[in-house]
Amino acid sequence: MTNIIVAVPRLEDAKSIRNVLVRGGCRVAGVCTTGAQAISQADGLSDGIVICSYKLADMLYTQLRDCLPEGFEMLLMASSQRLLEECGGNGVICLSLPLKVHDLLDTVQMMAQTLEARRRKRRSQPRVRDPKQEALIREAKGLLMERNHMTEEEAHRYLQKCSMDSGTNLVETAQMVLSLMR
Repeated sequence: MTNIIVAVPRLEDAKSIRNVLVRGGCRVAGVCTTGAQAISQADGLSDGIVICSYKLADMLYTQLRDCLPEGFEMLLMASSQRLLEECGGNGVICLSLPLKVHDLLDTVQMMAQTLEARRRKRRSQPRVRDPKQEALIREAKGLLMERNHMTEEEAHRYLQKCSMDSGTNLVETAQMVLSLMR
């Protein structure tokens, strides 16, 4: 589920937006009145959506966007006039005020689907290991092959199974095998 942070200068407005989102089935991770609070909350999350107004107590939306961790999308709520002047090709999704509930929910769902697709794509890409990690895994497999008379495939499967059983990654498992068998 996508993390959502609402950052609006007036706390009552932020809570109202949160309530609309929660009733619409969204997960709101935080409600903020300043950009600093929004950044602090975003730092504890891997990705998500920040819904904010044009101006917060301590910064403009552009400053907030520049400070957000990678993986966060921004939904800007501003007047139609402000959006015409500001919102063009800067990677920010915009909604004009006054908000319509269905427009807000539809836009947030669309952004959440985009983030989920990005997450799936990131997970499906093969993990790239540095040469030291590859050497460590090869050394552990070699030790297993030598001492336990395994083929390379059997040694690799053994490391994978131990890794899954212990909840550690393959490199950590190879380090454990090497430390136990040396």
